[in-house]
Amino acid sequence: MPTYGSLWPQYAKQWDSMQVRPSKVNAFNAIAKRLVSAKDRYVAVQNKTGVPWYVIALIHEREASQNFNTQLGQGDPLSRVSTHVPRGMGPYTGPGAWECAAVDALHLDKLDRVKDWRLEKCLYYLELYNGWGYHSHGVPSAYVWAGSTVYVSGKYVADGVWSSSAVDTQAGCAPLLKCMMNLDPSIQPKRESNLPDTPTITTVGGTIVAGGATASQYPHLWIYILVGTIVAALAGFTLVRWLDKPTLIPQKGK
Repeated sequence: MPTYGSLWPQYAKQWDSMQVRPSKVNAFNAIAKRLVSAKDRYVAVQNKTGVPWYVIALIHEREASQNFNTQLGQGDPLSRVSTHVPRGMGPYTGPGAWECAAVDALHLDKLDRVKDWRLEKCLYYLELYNGWGYHSHGVPSAYVWAGSTVYVSGKYVADGVWSSSAVDTQAGCAPLLKCMMNLDPSIQPKRESNLPDTPTITTVGGTIVAGGATASQYPHLWIYILVGTIVAALAGFTLVRWLDKPTLIPQKGK
């Protein structure tokens, strides 16, 4: 499975260059408005899983066209055991059935374990949720990018059945997210830093390893490093002077 560390720079570039295709703008804005209007239901699942409500909404749209009578995992009916991947989930009945199914689906893919949902992480885990089939074909995921300038063609027309010429006509998660961000200013996921992940700072007292994001977010860290270096140097100098000082041994009878 591709790692997040290897893919986030690619997601960042794709997001920054992405445009919603003109023929899709009106339709995508309408879908985004519909998703945002159901924010309260998605927030209820967010509170149980830690997954951002807008990520849950995007998955719901892709898997089930926002049908609250179906499972978040694959769009199968809530009232029956799922037959599509992931199979064997459900049935879910009674009050809160959709929310319960959503929590199970997110837990199954371990999305409830993800910390610090940056924008690039949202895109990575949305693709992971759907699977790495597009990545294996060297094609931007239609699940993530369909309807944008990043995606051209290539689609799974059924579970495990690939077509390089087929075009996904559903709204991709990334262009939908951009439309949702325009409607709801509270959607402001952080971005990854462009600094290296683990820069090293060599000092008199040794080597300090600091995360790139930490160093960039806390510039006053350099002050502590400088002060620490000076204190360490003074302590070393004092110790050397003390060790070099001659010792006076008292003589008997004096």
